[in-house]
Amino acid sequence: MQITWFGHSAFRIDIDGAAMLIDPFLDNPTFKGDKAAAARGATHVVLTHGHDDHVGSAVEICRETGALLVANPEVCDWLTGKGVARAEPFNHGGEIDLGAFRAACVPAWHSSSSTVDGVPVYLGNPGGVVISAPGEKTLLHMGDTGIFEGMRLTAELFAPKIGIVPIGDRFTMGPKLAALACQRYFDFETVIPCHYGTFGLLHGQVEHFVAAMADARAAVLVPERDVPVTL
Repeated sequence: MQITWFGHSAFRIDIDGAAMLIDPFLDNPTFKGDKAAAARGATHVVLTHGHDDHVGSAVEICRETGALLVANPEVCDWLTGKGVARAEPFNHGGEIDLGAFRAACVPAWHSSSSTVDGVPVYLGNPGGVVISAPGEKTLLHMGDTGIFEGMRLTAELFAPKIGIVPIGDRFTMGPKLAALACQRYFDFETVIPCHYGTFGLLHGQVEHFVAAMADARAAVLVPERDVPVTL
């Protein structure tokens, strides 16, 4: 499995037979790379919820690559209306077979909406996504979330070994709570922090998360933006 971080919560996951972009906010101010190159060859776009900093370039990517959109029903309907041709909806408790991998929708404690002419548009329940594929370690992208007891059940059901975890605070867990969630509820081998340093409002710092994970079994991987790593 090759994982590339583009800043914020935007990741590319390459496995045999699939190239998925998760929450592809490629216009975030910390990504200085080539958007077209980041999305080239994408087969799937997976969205955890409907906030603009997670939907990002999803419509553009789906149009240009023919990628299949995977998201909750409300987000699928919303983006189909904006020009996405192919969508596969799922929701909490559901798992779908996408050929090269399976995707399961798990809860997140957050919100999900967009705004049109100043009016909020409801976009379903936020979630995390579990990616499992033959021969690969199971990965959990938590989406945006606070810490909550239901994480324990996600760990029990799917036993993810790679965790992508928001640490920016204010809108999600900060470093302290993110580290607590990783150690109390999960048995990760590798943890990748995200959703930090993008905007001034996100004051959670990655060095604080690394320090809080110092005694954890999981290794903390802090990738450089736009530099693939293999796990």
